[in-house]
Amino acid sequence: MAGHSKWKQIKHYKAATDAKRGALFTKLIREITMAAKLGGGDPAGNARLRTAIDAAKAKSMPKENIDRAIKKGTGELEGVDYQEVVYEGYGPGGVALMISALTDNPTRTVAEIRHKMSRLGGNLGTPNSVSFLFDKKAQLTIDGRKFGEDSTLEAALDAGAEDFAREDDQYIVSMSPGDFHAVKTALEKEKIEFVDAEPVVMVPKSTVKLEGKNAEQLLKLMEEIEELDDVQKVWANFDIDVADMAASA
Repeated sequence: MAGHSKWKQIKHYKAATDAKRGALFTKLIREITMAAKLGGGDPAGNARLRTAIDAAKAKSMPKENIDRAIKKGTGELEGVDYQEVVYEGYGPGGVALMISALTDNPTRTVAEIRHKMSRLGGNLGTPNSVSFLFDKKAQLTIDGRKFGEDSTLEAALDAGAEDFAREDDQYIVSMSPGDFHAVKTALEKEKIEFVDAEPVVMVPKSTVKLEGKNAEQLLKLMEEIEELDDVQKVWANFDIDVADMAASA
């Protein structure tokens, strides 16, 4: 277990995301607004919007909030003009970081990220400085305690998934971003439910082993960056021992 999947597991231990419901709603609303801006307000014809709405509903976001975010994206209501930006850099121990943001002010966002980096042992890089270390994928996370491994593996591969892995008590189903909705729909027809559904993730091709102070400092850096309002996702190519991970939580 490493990188993106491990970071999700750490957040599960910390319960950091759900505990900060307001901040989570802000990120979900921005994604809905951007999806509607780029692909229109009809989720039936806008796969990104459909995924964003599903994510918002999974976190119990009220319908009126979702509808308002869509209308801001389509221009029916006045709203903020967000841009999608990806920042790259390195954290403690030489770990590569990719940071996805939706912002109305890239100058402010990069300054906030640079401040966090410099304070916590990282440094911001140039575009494409670390992206070659990652593969762009889509992933579905399934609770392994609810569904049998063999039957879920078979269903995932039949649906067109590229990879299936067990990490602790979860199954991670990976596919190309273009196949995300086809695989997700096929598994839903098999009555399989998802802990998480991500149409785009950056999966590390290899990982950097961290322990001790470097591990602790990296986790703090990633958490503080992800707490920034403009930041949607943080990916990294680290590997940390489960015992260290639990201690950090």
